[in-house]
Amino acid sequence: MPEGHTLHRLARLHQRRFAGEAVRVSSPQGRFTDAALIDGRVFRRASAWGKHLFHHYAGKRGGDGPIVHVHLGLYGTFTEKTTPMPEPRGQVRMRIIGADYGTDLRGPTACEVIDEAQVAAILDRLGPDPLRDDADPEAAWVRISKSRRAIGALLMDQSVLAGVGNVYRSELLFRHGVDPYRHGRDIGHDE
Repeated sequence: MPEGHTLHRLARLHQRRFAGEAVRVSSPQGRFTDAALIDGRVFRRASAWGKHLFHHYAGKRGGDGPIVHVHLGLYGTFTEKTTPMPEPRGQVRMRIIGADYGTDLRGPTACEVIDEAQVAAILDRLGPDPLRDDADPEAAWVRISKSRRAIGALLMDQSVLAGVGNVYRSELLFRHGVDPYRHGRDIGHDE
């Protein structure tokens, strides 16, 4: 499963490619039934929190509009091409076409249109994202320091720390010489 850094990279890429443009959005496979709600709208910005990607679109009369929430899950991937895009091949859930670039999304766990309240509900169940400037590491520390669960499991718990996956968890614990089965409450603040 892609870890948080992959979603942040995609958010930055989509921001560069599409921000400020009215984009064409479709669902060649037909499973993203709300594509028509987004098609032709201005792509305002892209953001990421943990393993969640958000595409923010302008409303019909300006201002904030719908948001596309993407969670890649185990198999999701974006592929990018310059325009004009070739005919879609395979199971393309969502296709975005801008002036110079297009991207196809295949195999995500989630690809849905949501509003700000639904974004807030997703973020409420996630811990701080260490890749965001507004992350509060103390929130994660409070949860870890009170837990009898293994630190390896706590680092993978998205409600404790958003975006960490098995690769970063393993590498982090190995480099710091921390046993992944050690209880969170036995980890010192400096560690």
